[in-house]
Amino acid sequence: MYTRSKISTIAGAGLHGIRRHWMAITIPIAILLVIAYTIAFLIDEPLRRYTETKVNRALKGYTARIGKLNFHPLGFALDLDDVVVTQDEHPEPAVIRLERLSASVHWRALLSGKLVADVELVKPAVYVNLPQARKEIEDPTPVKERGWQDALEAVYPLKINHFEIQQGDVTYVDQGPFKPLHIRDLNLVATDIRNRPRKRPYPSDVRFSALVFDKGRVSADGQANFLAEPNPTFRGDVELADIELDYFKPITNRYNLWVDKGVLTANGHVEYGLEVKTVSLARATIDGIKVDYVHTAPTAGAEREVRQKAATAAKQASNAPDLVVRITELQLARSTIGFVNKAATPAYRVFISNTDGTLTNLSNQEVEGTAGAKLKGAFMGSGTATAEATFKAEKSGPAFDIGVRVEEVDVTTLNELFRAYGRFDTSAGRFFLYSELAANDGVITGYVKPLFKDLKIYSKEQDRSKPAVRKMYEHVVSGIAKLLKNRQREEVATKAEVLGRIDNPRVSTVDAVVKLVQNAFFKAILPGFDLELSRVGRTAEK
Repeated sequence: MYTRSKISTIAGAGLHGIRRHWMAITIPIAILLVIAYTIAFLIDEPLRRYTETKVNRALKGYTARIGKLNFHPLGFALDLDDVVVTQDEHPEPAVIRLERLSASVHWRALLSGKLVADVELVKPAVYVNLPQARKEIEDPTPVKERGWQDALEAVYPLKINHFEIQQGDVTYVDQGPFKPLHIRDLNLVATDIRNRPRKRPYPSDVRFSALVFDKGRVSADGQANFLAEPNPTFRGDVELADIELDYFKPITNRYNLWVDKGVLTANGHVEYGLEVKTVSLARATIDGIKVDYVHTAPTAGAEREVRQKAATAAKQASNAPDLVVRITELQLARSTIGFVNKAATPAYRVFISNTDGTLTNLSNQEVEGTAGAKLKGAFMGSGTATAEATFKAEKSGPAFDIGVRVEEVDVTTLNELFRAYGRFDTSAGRFFLYSELAANDGVITGYVKPLFKDLKIYSKEQDRSKPAVRKMYEHVVSGIAKLLKNRQREEVATKAEVLGRIDNPRVSTVDAVVKLVQNAFFKAILPGFDLELSRVGRTAEK
């Protein structure tokens, strides 16, 4: 039998043997790690220069500088610190500043027999101004051929399977006194880019979130196929919250839309696929926006061209099998919508304030049925305005029915309009307008009927300082109003029919409708004023 002392001696010898065995294993490993990291330390700078050269060889129109490179033999990982990318045409400021790029073997994918990479971008900051953006847009080389993917593969030779952006920042600065478009705290995770089930059309899971401008938020959760040809595809749910619309002034101003204030909140589903593209808004709200469309003589040609392009695009999108646009509900709240005509003399503005409206079931597909719209507000800030409309996408063109009621408007708020088209103004009265328009098979029909109550055009007190010819003219206009007046109701009313085609391929639908309604409106509201002006002029000459 073994005594206790013998057992202790045997146990001690065993433990000593185990320690010697582990030391025989760990010491060589430690020595190898020290040698490896020493070599890695020594090659970091040559490898940085080599990597920087390869990246710049791949890029077209841009130059990259790598501040520091750290190679980690354990895990075959690589860190790039203080990366700066500049545009060759406009090098200041830098378009990309990257605190760190980390690349390593994606070990989970290795279990499935895939040798792929895991890439993380930490605090990337993108900054683009107007000259840099124009250069990028005007470059005839497609974006996917600018070498960005080749540059990333020059940093790390393995194909990317897991891609992540942490705390990104994007800024666009336009020309003029506008607030920058700023997106911050941008986070994106895309998984299974390479290690993916082949039968799934969208094999990669994607999550995205960011803060937009001062208080807005945007997020997306869906799936993608980053390897699809000719372009990557995506399908998922998108949510926008508290997006401040006046930040888009640098863009909207180029289309003569002057936007002030306003907040957008929306949620929906987006699919950008190879065979179908879908934008479906389940619910969207625009609250507190003030927007004017400004017409000027110098930009009239450009405005017409934009409208024609928009009309052509809308016609092409109508019932297009590969494009589905759907809005289940769009609400407009506490908003002001106006039209400013600076081409007239004097310039004038008409608007509807305190506007609330709802648009439902709008789609570019005929099978989706009929859309409806309701609107109410204060015309020129004084009277009430209501409108109801139905729309439907048809192969022959747009089909719609619109009814408009404008009532109890202080007529003096329209004086700029009267001066521009009738060369007179008013001193008192109330204005009403009723209109019904319908479009079907390329033909628009309907009427515009303005009506005045208690109208006073000439005021001795108000017009005391006006020239004699102007006073005489306004006396004549006032006389015409009296001839048109309904003796029982003390009203001035007339009516103009609207009839014309809107499917002329040389004229956009918007242009045609605007011209028809504009001509009918002024034909109705200013009956005979031009003729009487010439008579007043002849009388004054005598």
